[in-house]
Amino acid sequence: MGDKHAETARLLWGPRSKPTRGPKPTLDLDRIALAGIEIAAPEGLAAVSMQRVAAQLGVTKMALYRYVPGKSELVALMVDAAIGPYPAVDEQPSGWREQLEDWARRLLAVFRRHPWALDATIGPRIMGPAELAWTERAVSALDGTGLTGAERMDAVVLLVGHVRGITQQARAAGPAGNPEAQLSAILGDLMQASGERFPALAAALASADQSDGQDQAWEFGLQRILDGLAVLIDQRAH
Repeated sequence: MGDKHAETARLLWGPRSKPTRGPKPTLDLDRIALAGIEIAAPEGLAAVSMQRVAAQLGVTKMALYRYVPGKSELVALMVDAAIGPYPAVDEQPSGWREQLEDWARRLLAVFRRHPWALDATIGPRIMGPAELAWTERAVSALDGTGLTGAERMDAVVLLVGHVRGITQQARAAGPAGNPEAQLSAILGDLMQASGERFPALAAALASADQSDGQDQAWEFGLQRILDGLAVLIDQRAH
């Protein structure tokens, strides 16, 4: 493990001990992560810097470096704080499919609240205990299904990819709302002029206009992923 990854792991997983003697610390890692999130929420991840976070907290940049060595470690703390541990619920759905559907909807809500996290969760990285609690929950939902460990992990990757794709579309659409409706409206205008070149697409769009497209891509993709897993699980049972 490289020094940078080791430092990230220490910050995310190490004990967050507080000194029992001497003056009360000015900062702690939770406050630092929250300050970064407060900057990223309206402005995006690119706006986050050690200087901006220090100013947000009312301390010098050098004081901040005593707690967090750089931006990559700061972002790792922000991600784990924003995602948070998997919510405790009084009653879990019973079947694997219902559990994964509930899990995916909860994860979608997290990314919609924190779209900047899309940019912060790309590529190999050290995950924190809160984020891994989500993975643990999804993998454990598939216990007893006959799927191998690798297949259970791949199922989680599929679901996360769908959540990310839908969140990216929504972010690109901006505050105006439903990206599918915007796309359909633009394509509809194009098809009026050039529909003879794309007859199948023109017919599909005309049909889609007759139905409510709200969250259609999200729901369709989620159910098809779960359908595919159901086929594989059924094969393993016979």
